[in-house]
Amino acid sequence: MSPNDGTVAGTGEFRLIEAVTAGRKQPETTLLGPGDDAAVVATPDGRTVVSTDVLVQGVHFRLDWSSAEQVGRKAVAVNLTDIAAMGARPTSVLMGFACPSDTPTSLVTELTQGMWLEADRAGIGIVGGDMVRADQIVISVTALGDLGGREPVTRSGARPGDVVAVCGRLGWAAAGLAVLGRGFRSPVSVVNAQRCPEPDYEAGIRAADGGATSMIDVSDGLLSDLGHIAEASGVGIDVRTADLDVSSRLTEVGTALGADPLKWVLTGGEDHAFAATFPSFAELPEGWTEIGVVTMPDSGVTVDGKRYGHDSGWQHWR
Repeated sequence: MSPNDGTVAGTGEFRLIEAVTAGRKQPETTLLGPGDDAAVVATPDGRTVVSTDVLVQGVHFRLDWSSAEQVGRKAVAVNLTDIAAMGARPTSVLMGFACPSDTPTSLVTELTQGMWLEADRAGIGIVGGDMVRADQIVISVTALGDLGGREPVTRSGARPGDVVAVCGRLGWAAAGLAVLGRGFRSPVSVVNAQRCPEPDYEAGIRAADGGATSMIDVSDGLLSDLGHIAEASGVGIDVRTADLDVSSRLTEVGTALGADPLKWVLTGGEDHAFAATFPSFAELPEGWTEIGVVTMPDSGVTVDGKRYGHDSGWQHWR
């Protein structure tokens, strides 16, 4: 291929890496960024919180539904929420990227532009990674975080009597997926919730400082992810639907599509909101809303005191 044909093969690995890293800013915690065999990142706390997610074209994103920039932002966001859900502050990310050799270079630079934009929104940098050839586009992001002297907030600390609370929108990404699946591109606010989540990365830190006993990123659906807390903690959780925010926009979309917006709120994935439990006497941090209570040991997740009669959320390989 010609070096000027506009593809990644024509551009070459090292020129492509230079194109997506040159001139980018790094935070003070990045002691050595891209360009060497490995990065060096400061860990002021002495402990590092680490998480990895993989996004596969056709499974986790579609380029006919989302721009490359939106895909890049989403790839970073879904990782950083896992860091935040531990009560940590994100410090950096590493990117693994695979694509066919005829992929336009412009697509890669647009995608990485989105990654840098989301990293910048979180106040961090992309410190390194790898690029290889594959039959389809695959993005792997590893995120690092710092606890700042806090203990990590795990899934296993919920106790009977704790209140259950959420921070962030629920059901919007699922509604956006339903809209896109019907061939529509509006309402834009709903569709964009599926294309590119906008998590509040400080929410996890506020929860940790506010005494959260357990916490999780809501990525597979509220009931499904609360189920992970219930199982890890050996407790039950009851969700009160009267306390859930089913927005008028979701109701409008549900009416138009013949779908139940409450089901999107309860089971829809990819919102990347946060769910946590707090002692009953705790004052909930800013942005957190009570939606339920932790109940008797090993009683699972219920909705208004009853078992939910539908799938509780996303399952891989299904």
